[in-house]
Amino acid sequence: MVASVSRDMDTQALWKRYEDWLYYHSGLGLYLDISRMRFDDTLLESLKPKFEKAFKDMEALEAGAIANPDENRMVGHYWLRDPDIAPAEQKQEVIETLEQIQVFTQKVHSGEIAPPAAPKFTDILSVGIGGSALGPQFVAEALAPLDSPMPIHFIDNTDPAGIDRILTNLSDRLKSTLVIVTSKSGGTPETRNGMLEVKHAYEQQNLNFPKHAVAITMKGSKMDEIGQMEGWLAEFPMFDWVGGRTSEMSAVGLLAASLQGINIQAMLDGAKEMDAATRISDLKTNPAALLALAWYAAGNGKGEKDMVILPYKDSLLLFSRYLQQLVMESLGKELDLDGNRVNQGIAVYGNKGSTDQHAYVQQLREGVPNFFATFIEVLKDREGESIEVEPGATSGDFLSGFLQGTRQALYDNHRDSITITVPEVTPYTVGSLIALYERAVGLYASLVNINAYHQPGVEAGKKAAASVLDLQRRVVEALNTAAQPLSLVELANAANATTDVETVYKIVRHLEANGRGITVQGDRAKPSSLKITLT
Repeated sequence: MVASVSRDMDTQALWKRYEDWLYYHSGLGLYLDISRMRFDDTLLESLKPKFEKAFKDMEALEAGAIANPDENRMVGHYWLRDPDIAPAEQKQEVIETLEQIQVFTQKVHSGEIAPPAAPKFTDILSVGIGGSALGPQFVAEALAPLDSPMPIHFIDNTDPAGIDRILTNLSDRLKSTLVIVTSKSGGTPETRNGMLEVKHAYEQQNLNFPKHAVAITMKGSKMDEIGQMEGWLAEFPMFDWVGGRTSEMSAVGLLAASLQGINIQAMLDGAKEMDAATRISDLKTNPAALLALAWYAAGNGKGEKDMVILPYKDSLLLFSRYLQQLVMESLGKELDLDGNRVNQGIAVYGNKGSTDQHAYVQQLREGVPNFFATFIEVLKDREGESIEVEPGATSGDFLSGFLQGTRQALYDNHRDSITITVPEVTPYTVGSLIALYERAVGLYASLVNINAYHQPGVEAGKKAAASVLDLQRRVVEALNTAAQPLSLVELANAANATTDVETVYKIVRHLEANGRGITVQGDRAKPSSLKITLT
């Protein structure tokens, strides 16, 4: 009896907390519930001055402050859906680009712009990486209609087998495929490699690649120069003031979406409506601030817990992958704004419900409590009526029940969660979700005093990769001039890489496996015994 009364009291207290912290936006039809995050009034009081600063920081950002001092850049992705708040030059750029996308889409769909060997373009092949791929992939999975006028395919890596799979699938339709190559600088190796591989595939079929190719890049970039020199079909701008992970509302995302038949104006409208909601400088009536509060509380402002994204809708499967870059590239920083070593960040992963009931929810419920969950709930099950799979219950009822049950099971075992609820998956709601998380990332970054808009770690990785390729050239040159087989140490010395024998070994092993004229002899379990020759 005592236990029953205690449970009733707990339930009543949770209901009151739910009502106290539930956010609802009537225009968006969006609910945000952070009641199952364990934080108290003491934390709220301590964060008040930080939030006051964060709101001012975001206001300055939208006004055109230099938010990325490393590159002396403004950060203006908010201007993409509301050009009226942008500086005059940027406002005109946004308006003109949207008009260019709409006109180009109409001409492609009507056949006014067509490939030389087919009446119309039938498919899109998108070549890009990182923010140039993740946003368009998420939006395509979430919103592309089943009868899309142009299905989309992606080359988003420099994996030869992956490239071959996509090109083989498109083989008989390359003649009617529009290729969109997206690279801000035009020098990103993965995108450049993908473009060259695709170009080769077109040449193998005696097709005129430039008459199928569209560039999305910055004026004056290497990609711009190639497109101009070869006479590509069209070019759309990437803006200096929009980072890759916040570029979905630019030509990077909107061109592909528009060509697929997705209502891009509705995406922009949803994002604009969310921007207005998240501009409010009051914690409890600002959904992005509520998210930032929940993230801070979960990880003690140090990212001590991972963020698990659980959308209960198949079409939102890629949302967690999209958020991985947005959150982790923005927040994963070694130094704070004062130069202190802080090693900030929040790890993000996820799949979808209720698939997760049969996968990693077991660990979430009973394993290491090193995470907080975010449930994405979609109220509308499907277009049209549903059959009953049990008396009084549809498949959608089961999906909703699994979400509510998992949320409760996690909380009962001291695992916290956030729930975001939207009415249905539409361009409007997808735009609003993207904008919600963009603002939450900016606010959280201010709370923990880091720069959310640069990515020095990414650049470090690119430089390291370039040094390996440079060493590979020296290795081949050294083997080419050697009069006899060389050991790894001898080869490293000849390639001026005395302290990097391990990398030399891995280069040699890869070249041999791909028939690049390298012969390796000796005991593979003892690399020091190997002898290498160029045949």
